[in-house]
Amino acid sequence: MSSSNLSINRRTFFGAAALSLGARRVLGANDRINLGIIGVGGRGAHVGRYFARIGEQTGGVRVAAVCDVWQRRVRENKEFFKCDGYLDYRELLARNDIDAVVIATPDHWHARQAIEAMRSGKDVYLEKPMCHTIAEAKALVDTVRETGRVLQVGSQTTSGQQWQKAKQVIADGMIGKMIMSQGSYHRNSREGEWNWPIDPNAGPDRKGDDYIDWKMWLGPAPPRPYDPDRYFRFRKYWDYSGGIATDLFYHVVAPLNICWDEPQFPFKVMAGGQIAVFQDREVPDTFHLIAEYRKGHSVVLSSSMANSQHIPGLIRGHLGTVIMVEHGRFEGYAPYITVRPEAAGPDGKAIVGEEYAARWGTAPIRIPIEREDTLAKHINNFLECMRTRAKPTLDVETGAKAQVVISMAVQSYREGRILYFDEARWRVLPRPPRA
Repeated sequence: MSSSNLSINRRTFFGAAALSLGARRVLGANDRINLGIIGVGGRGAHVGRYFARIGEQTGGVRVAAVCDVWQRRVRENKEFFKCDGYLDYRELLARNDIDAVVIATPDHWHARQAIEAMRSGKDVYLEKPMCHTIAEAKALVDTVRETGRVLQVGSQTTSGQQWQKAKQVIADGMIGKMIMSQGSYHRNSREGEWNWPIDPNAGPDRKGDDYIDWKMWLGPAPPRPYDPDRYFRFRKYWDYSGGIATDLFYHVVAPLNICWDEPQFPFKVMAGGQIAVFQDREVPDTFHLIAEYRKGHSVVLSSSMANSQHIPGLIRGHLGTVIMVEHGRFEGYAPYITVRPEAAGPDGKAIVGEEYAARWGTAPIRIPIEREDTLAKHINNFLECMRTRAKPTLDVETGAKAQVVISMAVQSYREGRILYFDEARWRVLPRPPRA
């Protein structure tokens, strides 16, 4: 099936909601899950190997098909997984024997492919960010509800123990009223973030292993002549990515939503930043945001791809602070979380009361965290939910609440203004919505 027959626009994307549901195979406890992987670049191939390793250990899953727009990746992964391979993802989705798909394509393809997969009766492991726009996030939420499919957003960070333990700390009243969450994501390199190697022999006018189906890769993005920098380094361009916000802040905002009493949409978002060092891109290399919530707390995030010093990831309350990652790396292992009571104010008088002090004391408390392979845990959770039909760790609703924050931050940065979210209508507004 050639991409010359591919017609993708806003109407056809949201028209996916009108498609009839595909056939569903009911999985028994011992049935082997057949998996397809759409996008087998670095991330897709890596996640696919995890699924394959779990399958070798348990017999519960196997990689049955792979798909990519670069013929070299199709061939190499066909050989590695000993499975079928396609250049066109629709051929993979047309197979009734495929139970689930991993989607690890560039961000601008995530929503359309996930919706088509669910409409064809397949569960979805969807790499972060879950999509490219707020409208797509709403479409994903609606499609999960309509089809009853399992969708796990692939931010494995959220499977760490520290977030659930922080949630319990907050529920127990150990920090009092929640005031502010903070986090960061910092990196640095000589060549600049996302400047992955370019294969000069590959392109849409090449043959065999070197062929890239550029029209298919563009998909719902604006049409452009082939540009190897856009293909190999897509995260630097607004058409396909939100830069730091979507690639990295998703790993911060999603876990924070799990820590809180319930995942929440923001009420107000503002963002700023700049291209401080690396001038070869559209997205900023330094970016920060503030999000405010109706329950009376806020999120403050900082980042730079030109400086590697993090700030601690924590949640502040009136009576104390819970520090989930002292070193600041939300994807990094931390052996414990720390609760620091607000033992005294500037005047030396106690902040916490006698009841609090009697229950927890006034000294810092460390709560241990076991070292785990969170990616394996996240994948196993997805596979288990495929069998039980339970809600996965990073379900579509929680994922959407994180997506709205970062998508609004991108829009705020690009438009240079404060934005507000109308939760009832899923609309971004330049002023507070009417009650």
